[in-house]
Amino acid sequence: MVFDLFCATLTTLCELILPIMVRYITNKATGNINSLTLQIILTIGAIYIVLRIIDAIANFYMQSVGHEMGAKIETDMRTDLFDHLQKLSFTYYDNAKIGQIMARITSDLFEVTEFAHHCPEEFYIAAIKFVVAFIVLFLINPILTLMIFVLIPIMLIVSLKLSKKMKDVFRESKNQVGELNSQVEDTLLGIRVVKSFANEDIEKQKFADSNFLFLKYKMKMYKIMAFFSSTVRMFDGMMYIVVVIAGGIFLTQNRINPADYIAYLMYVTTLLTTVRRIVEFTEQFQRGMTGIERFQEIMDVEPDITDNDDATELKDVSGSIEFRDVTFKYSSYEKVVLSDINLKINPGDNVALIGPSGGGKSTMCHLIPRFYDVTFGSILIDDQDVKNIKLKSLRANIGIVAQDVYMFCGTVFENIAYGKRGATYDEVKQAAIAAGANDFILQLPQGYNTNVGERGVKLSGGQKQRISIARVFLKNPPILILDEATSALDNENEKIIQDSLEKLSKGRTTFTIAHRLSTIKKASKILVLTQDGIVESGNHKELLAKKGIYYNLYNIHEAN
Repeated sequence: MVFDLFCATLTTLCELILPIMVRYITNKATGNINSLTLQIILTIGAIYIVLRIIDAIANFYMQSVGHEMGAKIETDMRTDLFDHLQKLSFTYYDNAKIGQIMARITSDLFEVTEFAHHCPEEFYIAAIKFVVAFIVLFLINPILTLMIFVLIPIMLIVSLKLSKKMKDVFRESKNQVGELNSQVEDTLLGIRVVKSFANEDIEKQKFADSNFLFLKYKMKMYKIMAFFSSTVRMFDGMMYIVVVIAGGIFLTQNRINPADYIAYLMYVTTLLTTVRRIVEFTEQFQRGMTGIERFQEIMDVEPDITDNDDATELKDVSGSIEFRDVTFKYSSYEKVVLSDINLKINPGDNVALIGPSGGGKSTMCHLIPRFYDVTFGSILIDDQDVKNIKLKSLRANIGIVAQDVYMFCGTVFENIAYGKRGATYDEVKQAAIAAGANDFILQLPQGYNTNVGERGVKLSGGQKQRISIARVFLKNPPILILDEATSALDNENEKIIQDSLEKLSKGRTTFTIAHRLSTIKKASKILVLTQDGIVESGNHKELLAKKGIYYNLYNIHEAN
């Protein structure tokens, strides 16, 4: 940056010397034409050529390395933003739109590249030109100079007011870009649902509405920009008129000579060109500032779940888990989801959670790895409060198999190896065998190197589920959470995957959330969770004997 500004100084001085050279030659010619020798002309020409070479070299640096600097700043900001997004908890993503985040991490920061390079450079050049031009013009004719410069503050005040309006419109436009991205993402990710309901026309209309709103903001933005540009051109014209009329009058009164008048016009042109560039840069400036502000909005969001200063590693985990007076509610809801939950689970226990939707089963499990923090009470693993355990260490000891399996765009091998950094082929294959996935993987076109497509679109539900189980086998955690892992599968796949899950659960403390009661008969403890909390607890036989909620649910299930 420092050398970039030094080069900007060189290019500016090279530009400002030309009027002085012209003035010198004109003075010689109008005073005594014989004093203007060929040697003087060639010397001035040679000096100017040297200056232009210096200008070219300095400009090359500004245009190449200066832009690279801007790109590096953009890259660093994008890295910082992505790193920060990794720290934010589920609470943030529950309320955020991915399309808006994508707009901020891509197009918004792209605007910062030009801003980061040109902002200091343009203002620095303008400052030099203003100071030098004012001094030279004042020395030539103080009165004419003051007449010109009195218009500049008026122009700046008008420009600042219009600039503020432009910034507001840019912000609205950026927000609408995010909404447009969200609309496209939502439609394309759900394209199978769209086509299955033959609702392409509805999605087209939704997109058209969003696209038209974006056009509306763009048109508003261009009108303000046009008004902005026209206002500046009007002030340009006024300044030229002042120079032409007042300068012409001063010429007739011999208060300025022709050489000074020519130099004066050249400096005024330089000055007005600078003002025009600053004004034109205002658009880029506002785009960059809007991008930086939208970047800062996310960076200012503090993660609500972080490591305590005295947090420790979770080592040699036996797997005992205890809920002590746990109460929880989501920040955006007044309603309490879990109230005064007390529960103690021994190492190796297989605990099943059943109950109506909205009873808090998944929420209860999400509190263990601290996807959310309890509102009141505490959760302990091996007698350590989870808030006093380092997040990375806590989550490294917990494996989760969910109903909605997420596959990353890549190969089967990469998706299984996600469970353990640096896993070898043999380790991945052993995990796949344990999960009952090896046979179907080998039948894929490229085996373990088969690309699964975006979100695993090339695989069936059962195949994706088995890969996700293999991923957890590879992770080999002492605590396991199975969140309705078989509820969306057919009977054949359910049997295969249930066998894999039983194998996976052996020797681990396991939480199983299930709607199909046949899958939890072997659980060491079954908890019936409703909005009133844990209303029943016991194993399969004990709960049937009570003839309560579990008994009724089981009979309904068996009847079906």
